[in-house]
Amino acid sequence: MKIEVDSQSNMESDAREESSPTHTEVNGSLSESKLELFGFDSLVNILGLKSMIGEQIPAPSSPRDRRDGEDVSITLGRPKPTGVKLGTMMGVFVPCLQNILGIIYYIRFSWIVGMAGIGESLLLVAFCGLCTFLTSISLSAIATNGAMKGGGPYYLIGRALGPEVGVSIGLCFFLGNAVAGALYVLGAVETFLDAVPSAGIFRENVTHVNATASAQIESPSLHDLQVYGIVVTILLCFIVFGGVKIINRVAPAFLIPVLFSVFCIFAGIPLSKNGDPSPGITGLSLKTFKDNWSSDYQRTNNAGIPDPNGKIYWNFNALVGLFFPAVTGIMAGSNRSASLKDTQRSIPIGTLAATLTTSALYLISVLLFGAIATREELLTDRLLTATVAWPFPAIIYVGIILSTLGAALQSLTGAPRLLAAIANDDILPVLNYFKVADGNEPHLATLFTAFICSGCVVIGNLDLITPTVTMFFLLCYAGVNLSCFLLDLLDAPSWRPRWKFHHWCLSLLGASLCIVIMFLISWTFTVVSLALVSLIYYYVCIKGKAGDWGDGFKSAYFQLALRSLRSLGASQVHPKNWYPIPLIFCRPWGKLPENVPCHPKLADFANCMKKKGRGMSIFVSILDGDYHECAEDAKTACKQLSTYIDYKRCEGVAEIVVARNMSDGFRGIVQTMGLGNLKPNIVVMRYPEIWRRENLTEIPATFVSIINDCIVANKAVVIVKGLDEWPNEYQRQYGTIDLYWIVRDGGLMLLLSQLLLTKDSFESCKIQVFCIAEEDADAEELKADVKKFLYDLRMQAEVIVITMKSWEVHVEGGAQQDESMEAFTAAQRRISTYLEEIKETARREGTPLMADGKPVVVNEQQVEKFLYTTLKLNSTILRYSRMAAVVLVSLPPPPLSHPAYFYMEYMDLLVENVPRLLMVRGYRRDVVTLFT
Repeated sequence: MKIEVDSQSNMESDAREESSPTHTEVNGSLSESKLELFGFDSLVNILGLKSMIGEQIPAPSSPRDRRDGEDVSITLGRPKPTGVKLGTMMGVFVPCLQNILGIIYYIRFSWIVGMAGIGESLLLVAFCGLCTFLTSISLSAIATNGAMKGGGPYYLIGRALGPEVGVSIGLCFFLGNAVAGALYVLGAVETFLDAVPSAGIFRENVTHVNATASAQIESPSLHDLQVYGIVVTILLCFIVFGGVKIINRVAPAFLIPVLFSVFCIFAGIPLSKNGDPSPGITGLSLKTFKDNWSSDYQRTNNAGIPDPNGKIYWNFNALVGLFFPAVTGIMAGSNRSASLKDTQRSIPIGTLAATLTTSALYLISVLLFGAIATREELLTDRLLTATVAWPFPAIIYVGIILSTLGAALQSLTGAPRLLAAIANDDILPVLNYFKVADGNEPHLATLFTAFICSGCVVIGNLDLITPTVTMFFLLCYAGVNLSCFLLDLLDAPSWRPRWKFHHWCLSLLGASLCIVIMFLISWTFTVVSLALVSLIYYYVCIKGKAGDWGDGFKSAYFQLALRSLRSLGASQVHPKNWYPIPLIFCRPWGKLPENVPCHPKLADFANCMKKKGRGMSIFVSILDGDYHECAEDAKTACKQLSTYIDYKRCEGVAEIVVARNMSDGFRGIVQTMGLGNLKPNIVVMRYPEIWRRENLTEIPATFVSIINDCIVANKAVVIVKGLDEWPNEYQRQYGTIDLYWIVRDGGLMLLLSQLLLTKDSFESCKIQVFCIAEEDADAEELKADVKKFLYDLRMQAEVIVITMKSWEVHVEGGAQQDESMEAFTAAQRRISTYLEEIKETARREGTPLMADGKPVVVNEQQVEKFLYTTLKLNSTILRYSRMAAVVLVSLPPPPLSHPAYFYMEYMDLLVENVPRLLMVRGYRRDVVTLFT
């Protein structure tokens, strides 16, 4: 047995065979290599792929178009040639090392040791390093949980926390990288002009605080910074435009001198005492180590020089804000995830190696700097690293310049790829200009990044922007940690990362550290950055396209639903916690216009059964036919019905059931729909007003069968007569809502009337409750009891008692004039005709009295009594409630052994001339309670 899954694909493949002789051999090998497993064709045919000639199946470009969560494109045959791919060293380790090791280490680190002391400096490095280390572990876990596309942290956060969170954090992280590039460029230019003052074009000396390094004694002219900065930015952009291959060659040229300068610092420390005449340089000394162990926080001027009258007071919190940018940069490798050969191997190894290497360098440097110079020297010598460097200090200037240029290069490389990845996901249409095809360089995104970077360079002073940039990095780190925490805690079957050294506790600790550090640096900038992220999130929710990436929140909702379902148990819900869960029977008694899967007013009525829109509705339609033949039609119809429900803004789900006929389908629905206590408890359907006019003889049996199934399944029933005239939310109704409370229904009719009053369309109405008393003497007592009952239920209603005597007089005295009498006489005549027909059929065939394929017993006196009772009720409704906005009346159950046709006649007589009527039948439980 062989199953042909995609005949169209095979026809297209055959057509290509005839037109191209080169395909013969390939297709021939296909036929020989087919796998037949348990009667199925090969996997390739099951997937419905077109051929095995190297053609790639196009992947959907938007999350809206994805059917199974992710858009994994499958390429067969010869793979599509792609650009140069990077390994662990050049793709992750080097970019991360270049971004982490920067200017702060050269010109501020020794000052930090002097201010905080060795002990608290070690704590500072460990505190900040622990944050990035835990983030690297979370990043490693998520990055090894499947294939990873471009976008780095944005891709990871978006797939774990949803597209809205991913885009909002991703755009802020892009902005942070773009502005950070400007900070690095300004730092490099400023260091160059300090080392070579003669290179300045504009002769102007200005004391200035540098944003990247936080303090610098003398800054060159602002115009020099702007000119040189733009030139450097343009040169770096040319390198980035060269693509991964050029960046791969240039990056080592920036990094190797930096590492060499660090080596010169460490080489010069043992020789520092002999080679430097300054009395503040003591060389490696235990006494100096002890003197510098404790902290000495004090006031400084803008240049960081101790000054009792200085405007700046330093403490541990302030030093966290100063030092933390020296540990950022761990996302530099994941930012270029699309350019990596093996993301699942390179990102964990490269990121953690860079994090541990720089943290170890900082910890060792704290011990060495604290042991070679006095505290005064540490606080006043801005370039202590150059002072102790061997063989000459100039190498430090080279290290500073190249380290900052390398970090700027990595920022200008990662930021455009991040923006292109966000654009490619097609969440925000405004970003469509930055889309790029797989394997292509994001040139337009690079130009945009360069424009932002150049604009920040022109500003020159970025003191106000720098803390916000740090906040964006910390928000990104927190997002990665929270993503791993959520995925690890939920532990869905798809969560199988190759990186095993992770735990949700570590991720939660990492996220907490990020938030703590944000507030330690500046609660003002923290609030500003959170507000910006919130605005972007809100904008994405409004303007963004819907997408389902199988994010962790969906899994969390699923787990919460399961836990809630188990907590509800199988016992009955208390009346205080009872919610209507209507089962809306969409299939009309007749036909609807094409492409209208449900009566338009059914969704409006379903909303009227919910208080403030809270609650769930289940919209069900039955498709006649064989399941195997109609399964695809049912899926299409279900999608159309779901779209229609969303359009009508009704909270609910759609279900399509395939059955041989409507009765069988509904019987299956009423037995199986729902889980536990979340099963539908009210069946809502339209009254079949057209059954006699359209001569639809099968409707009575189906209608009675549905009501009997609801009674057996213990479901309440609400049947709507006059559905076409049911008001929508904008059509305000006046008058009364009249309840004819004949049968005790657990308070369902009262509850429905109260729910109607909560809607704008019925809020101007008042409730009237009509009760039937057997004797006149019981009328006042019954009225008092009902009023007391309604008062205890917190329901405002007017009570009207109708006695049986006045009822009889009204009907008998005015029956000739009553408009219901004509309908009563016509019903009698039709029932007599129908009864004679089935009697004649029984006599002719020699069988018992049969109707609808079942034996029936007809008591003509009882039939007359039923007709007369419905006549009296209809006359009373027309007398008292002709102008009511809506009438609610108890639904009488179908009499046993009566033909379904008779019951339809009773119902027709009951609803005659009543424009808008709800027939309500409760079930064996209370839905309202007197007690608090």
